Amino acid sequence: MVDDPSLVLAAVDQVPFILAVCEGPDLRVLTLSAATRSVLAGREFSGRPIGEVLSDLAGQQFVDAYHDVYRTGEPINGREWRAHITAPDGSVHEMFANFTIAPWTVGGERRGVIGIGFDVTEAVRQRQAAAERTAHLERRYAESREVITALQRELLPAGLPVLPGAQLAASYLVAEVDTAAGGDWFDAVAQRDGRIALIVGDVVGHGVTASGVMGQLRAVLQDRLEEGAGIVEALTAADRFAARAPAAHATTVALVVLDPVSGEVAYCTAGHPAPLVIGPAGTTRYLPLTDGAPLGTGGAFPVRHDNLGPGDLLLLYSDGILERPGRDHLSSAAELAQVAADSAAGRALHEPAATPVERVCSQTVELLVRAAGHTDDITLLAVQRVPVVADLALELPAQPGELRAARQRLGEWLGQIGATGEDTFALQHAVGELLANAVEHAGTAPEVAVTLDATLNPAGVVMVSVTDGGQWQEPQRQVNRGRGLAMAAQLVSRLKVDHDATGTVARLAKPLSRPARLLDLSTAGPVVAADGEPPFRIVEQAGGDETRVRVEGPLDLTTAALARRELLRRSRGGTIPMTVDLSGVTHLSSAGVSALHHIAGQHATQDAPLVLDAAPGTPAQVILALVALLPAR
Repeated sequence: MVDDPSLVLAAVDQVPFILAVCEGPDLRVLTLSAATRSVLAGREFSGRPIGEVLSDLAGQQFVDAYHDVYRTGEPINGREWRAHITAPDGSVHEMFANFTIAPWTVGGERRGVIGIGFDVTEAVRQRQAAAERTAHLERRYAESREVITALQRELLPAGLPVLPGAQLAASYLVAEVDTAAGGDWFDAVAQRDGRIALIVGDVVGHGVTASGVMGQLRAVLQDRLEEGAGIVEALTAADRFAARAPAAHATTVALVVLDPVSGEVAYCTAGHPAPLVIGPAGTTRYLPLTDGAPLGTGGAFPVRHDNLGPGDLLLLYSDGILERPGRDHLSSAAELAQVAADSAAGRALHEPAATPVERVCSQTVELLVRAAGHTDDITLLAVQRVPVVADLALELPAQPGELRAARQRLGEWLGQIGATGEDTFALQHAVGELLANAVEHAGTAPEVAVTLDATLNPAGVVMVSVTDGGQWQEPQRQVNRGRGLAMAAQLVSRLKVDHDATGTVARLAKPLSRPARLLDLSTAGPVVAADGEPPFRIVEQAGGDETRVRVEGPLDLTTAALARRELLRRSRGGTIPMTVDLSGVTHLSSAGVSALHHIAGQHATQDAPLVLDAAPGTPAQVILALVALLPAR
């Protein structure tokens, strides 16, 4: 074999695993093993860039991983990554893979990249099936999730409204399988003037207390916004509550009000990350921060304005999607924008039945979390401007044979406006009863007609009227008769029948909503805690002055109380001027922000200056600017 290289190549070709060898900056494919070619059947590969060979995986992070390894020289390992691969006949199949992508060096110089992988789809499928069959695992899952799931579903919205000119979606992922419920929340409120108020908030900490406060804050904002309050009025009401409830202190909120007809946007980021806008062509931009302060910290709530064009998608999110282990804030924001744009455009996982907002809210979380894990709750809320569907207006002969076609046309219209199967079922049945009554009232003369009119109003309520020109017949107490109106009334929220000598008009109303998703990504990526961080400590600066200190390490839920006590001790309860350098803080969570706001409040009360500082680009500087404790740079 040493004397005959073709034998070596033949042996390599027969290795029983996925093997791809790529050369040069463009990563042109030199060879694929037979196992690889069977997975990528029918593709030209020799001498082509890996991005062309794996074009259907471009939004799924595999191609990016090859280029990252060539650029950095550091290998990348993946475990049970899910991939959707397009076959020659256009069908898409799903596989899971374990793999290593490593640099290829020759004589100390980087020549290219070698990828080695194993198809573990069958093992994953077997494990999933075993989990479903095993009563012990089902009980363990139920015990660890029961409280969290029940609490979240009670406190978070049961669904998102279906509105004219806008599509909405939301998702929620708890921090860990066995953790207590968290304080993230989202909401979408249809206002009286046709605008939509969108909210994502984050209460400090986890547990029942945080969840309880979250529910109260959500109720305050929902009540004010449903009554037509503006952004400042609604946030001021929530701020008053936060000032009275210690557990609500330093809650962050992003509140956006959208006019889906004009695209006008008004918003405030009260210590919260900036919303992301994704254009129809895949362009992305973050809205500028408004420099609003977290709730209960005594700050103001400035409002800024923007505009969404037709097809634009707006994404609100909690900081858990950014604060993933091993990622700094700026790179996380860039990664979020790219993955969200790929998901919106359908370039990531293959889910053709999902809307762009649904793909963004589910796939973005899965793709980002599976590589780095997550240590905090993650909440996403997305809205996209879409064309307004015209009202439904039908006129049909008063013939029983026309009823089926009318119900079918109503179902098609409900599908166009985004109604769920459950709501469509209820409305088709309720309206079917009204149509049947109308046909009976109108008689069977050829010139007599029944009309059906349906509209989706700005509050997300379907309004339907059925009119006939016949004679009203009082419901009779007969076996198998007189139940239609009673059933229709139970299927909708409001039913009213008016009749006079000219005919009968039956009107009904039903709010439409689509469920938000409480995610479980147990097979999509590990749940890990950040490791390798330096220990938390407070160090005096040169000179031995205990009021000039540097904070290092993580300032999070576990260290925030200690930091608050120690810094207030050094400043004698905020009566002595103090300078705190936070450049060495490796992770600044909402609990740490709350502690710093408390310290700043004590110093303000005593008229003793407090200087908080952090080097540009450090985690603390980014977060402190976000929550209005430092000016943006």
